[in-house]
Amino acid sequence: MNDQITPSYSLKDLIIYFLKLGTWGFGGPVALVGYMHRDLVENKKWISEDDYKEGMALSQLAPGPLAAQLSIYLGYVHYHILGATLVGLAFVLPSFLMVLGISWAYVSLGGLPWMQAVFYGVGAAVIGIITISSYKLTTKSIGKNLWLWGIFIVLTAFTFITEEENIWLILGSGVLIWLVKSPPRFGKNPLAMVAWPALLQIPATVSTSGKLWQIAWFFTKAGAFVFGSGLAIVPFLYGGVVKEYHWLNEQQFVDAVAVAMITPGPVVITVGFIGYQVAGFSGACVAALATFLPCYLFTILPAPYFKKYGKHPGIKAFVDGVTAAAIGAIAGAVFVLAKRNLTDIPTILIAVTTATVLFKFKKLQEPLIILAAAIIGVLLKLYVI
Repeated sequence: MNDQITPSYSLKDLIIYFLKLGTWGFGGPVALVGYMHRDLVENKKWISEDDYKEGMALSQLAPGPLAAQLSIYLGYVHYHILGATLVGLAFVLPSFLMVLGISWAYVSLGGLPWMQAVFYGVGAAVIGIITISSYKLTTKSIGKNLWLWGIFIVLTAFTFITEEENIWLILGSGVLIWLVKSPPRFGKNPLAMVAWPALLQIPATVSTSGKLWQIAWFFTKAGAFVFGSGLAIVPFLYGGVVKEYHWLNEQQFVDAVAVAMITPGPVVITVGFIGYQVAGFSGACVAALATFLPCYLFTILPAPYFKKYGKHPGIKAFVDGVTAAAIGAIAGAVFVLAKRNLTDIPTILIAVTTATVLFKFKKLQEPLIILAAAIIGVLLKLYVI
């Protein structure tokens, strides 16, 4: 980042972009970070490739939702804390309002059986969307460096096999490329700043009373101590929401995950749906705020150091390694989601068709595909399956 360069866009332009992305951006974190690269780096050229990579690295190192953190960082690039705050709100608010509407309908109508039919088609289409997004992100970010490709392959395989993201492998990848590309001179080194994410894994407990306090504390932990993007938070939520607090039953929790997948914006916004089921509108607001506030702080607090030291050869090498690892973890997550969602011939066909169409028709808007997939899903569930 360079403060001396006047940005070619206004803060208003960036806020409007993220309002649109939060309203129409389907596909979860893999697709969303791909859209940001395509739109802001390649097409509009508002954000440099280096700034984007730094944002990806920081977002991957910190706990919380990847896409939301990246949006906050990109808002910070030229407009600092004000930009980070307004961009983050613009990105999250549209999907939160949609989740509130769905939550009200869910409670009023006693469940959403139609949602499973919609999700049947949309879930398969989402796999096709994130496959293409992951492919584009990989080819553009890794290039021809064999070390980076090796890291990418290892992280892809690890994430697919274990179905979880390992922060130590990601950090280790950054250190490896740092040692290969720019061996350190021992002593004071700005790279020491990247060790802070490890401290964030220390568990914490606190005694709380009252349902809203319980919601606030539980979802603060979800935002502060869960590494990984999108659905990586689901196991943590399941353990607390269903097993520990018994706020939701199994079916309600499955419906909450479905809501996350059929709404645009960050997948983690499902916390608003869960909070609504537990304590109404107040519960939804508290759950969403508690989840996103830690990721906001974990982005803006280290951002000045990334800004100051981002061009240092050691930091650049570290960022390259972390970026390759992050993209590998994202690719692995694509395979995991495909394994879980592509359960029969129709879903496989929907996913393959979606990926093929997006690959051939690069200007086709994803919401049109989501709408078509939703209709196909309902028709298949009602008349075929």
